[in-house]
Amino acid sequence: MSLLESIDKQTGPQPRASVIVLHGLGADGNDFVPVARELDLCAAGDVRFVFPHAPVIPVTINGGYEMRAWYDILGADLMQREDEKGLRSSLAQVEALIEREKARGIEAGRIVLAGFSQGCAMALLTGLRHRERLGGIVGLSGYLPLAATTAAERHAANTATPIFLAHGRMDPVVPLDRAIASRDALQALGYSVEWHEYPMAHSVCMEEIADLNRWLLGALASGR
Repeated sequence: MSLLESIDKQTGPQPRASVIVLHGLGADGNDFVPVARELDLCAAGDVRFVFPHAPVIPVTINGGYEMRAWYDILGADLMQREDEKGLRSSLAQVEALIEREKARGIEAGRIVLAGFSQGCAMALLTGLRHRERLGGIVGLSGYLPLAATTAAERHAANTATPIFLAHGRMDPVVPLDRAIASRDALQALGYSVEWHEYPMAHSVCMEEIADLNRWLLGALASGR
C-alpha cells in the first residue's frame, strides 16, 4: 500500500504536534489549508498540518463519476447502505499517515485526527480504533460510520481521547439529526464529546474555527 500524497504545512521548524486533516467528498487536501491558516496554535509549540488527498474512485450517488473520496456513497441515506470495504481500505491509509507522523518524531498523544464530512467519518472510524492514545479527534459536519461495530472494534487506548464534534443546523448533505445520533452513540459508549451547532449549511464558519482553536490548544496541552 503506497502512502497517500499530502500537503504539509508547518507553523515552525520543529513541530511538536501534528494535525491530520481529512477533506470531504470531491475536494482534496487543499480544501482546508485556508482554515488552518486561521488557527493560532502558538501556545502549543510548532505544529505540522497534514492535508492528504483521498483516492480517486467512482461514486455511485454521483452516477459513478470518478472523484476524490474516502469511500463510495451508495445512496442518500448515509447510514443504511455503507461502503464497508472502502471505509476499511481508507482506514488503513489513514493509519499509515499516523504511523508516518510517529516516525517523524511526533508522539501519538500529540497527533490530532480531524476531518470534514466524509473526512469526519474517517477521523472517527480510525481514531476510535487506533491502538495508541491520540491527542484528539475532530469531526466537522459528518457522522459516525459503521456505528454498529464501534463498540466491538474500538480500542481501549482511545477511550479517554477528547472528541470535538460540530455541525450546521441547516446542513442538507448530512442532516443534523444524523450528527446528533452519532454524538449520542459516542456518549453512550463513554466518550467525552464537546458538541457545537452553528447556523450554517454544509460548511465551516468563523465561530466554529474559534471554538476549534480553543479546543485544539486544550487537547495538545493535555497531550504533552
